[in-house]
Amino acid sequence: MVQAYNFLASWQLFPEKCAFEYQIVPKSGNYKIESIHSGHLLSFSHNWVSIENEAFYAQYQVNPNGEIFDFENKELAEHVSAEINNASCLTVQFLKSGTTSLKVTHEILANGFLKVTHQGNKENGEPFTNTEVYHKQLSVLPYASSAGSVAIRPTKEGVIKHKALSAMEDQTNMQLNQIKEQIELLARQAQEIRKRKELSLMIYEAKITFKPQIGQVYHVYEKTDGSHVLSLVAPSEWGGGSGPFAGFIATVKLLADHTWVEV
Repeated sequence: MVQAYNFLASWQLFPEKCAFEYQIVPKSGNYKIESIHSGHLLSFSHNWVSIENEAFYAQYQVNPNGEIFDFENKELAEHVSAEINNASCLTVQFLKSGTTSLKVTHEILANGFLKVTHQGNKENGEPFTNTEVYHKQLSVLPYASSAGSVAIRPTKEGVIKHKALSAMEDQTNMQLNQIKEQIELLARQAQEIRKRKELSLMIYEAKITFKPQIGQVYHVYEKTDGSHVLSLVAPSEWGGGSGPFAGFIATVKLLADHTWVEV
């Protein structure tokens, strides 16, 4: 079972790299291979979602010593034979009436991806080949999801898992969006406070010849020497210009916290 080490992982499906000639086309999936019973058996877990959002789930075990064993899921096959051909190739054959009804070849590619090829026959006897490509997940999820064997049908467990995962994704996405909106709001508020602070610093450094009143509107002008002055006179009262000053800066209002805001 040492040669099986390369296959033992949770593999994430690359839908865009797959090619399907028959049965269900997945939009997402995972292929999980584990070593069980002290390394004597391999466990394959399949859980995937079709493009119609239909959930599928299946799990089976094989002894990869090349011998033929009885298979529990008689709908799929009567017997199963699995063999680790080498460190980069693992084959599983499902047999009915003594002939191979489905052959699944697992290949570790040079880039580290897992290529799974399903070869079988359609109901009319016409052969088909489905090819799936997976990349290894960095962490193993507590569930599996894969395109798996073409003859496996939807199960109650698969539907339940898919609904639970969909609900979980909807809830977490909603919560993340709420947090994102709160962060954006806080960022806007922080920006407004920063602008008020900068404006307030400029005004308190300006020349003020009267005591400003909270809630009242005033006008900031720039003098020819680059300094600023706070005035009661609006630009319109200077005939639309800046009067005796070099330029008009802003119309401002004093808030209760003694900061200034542009109006």
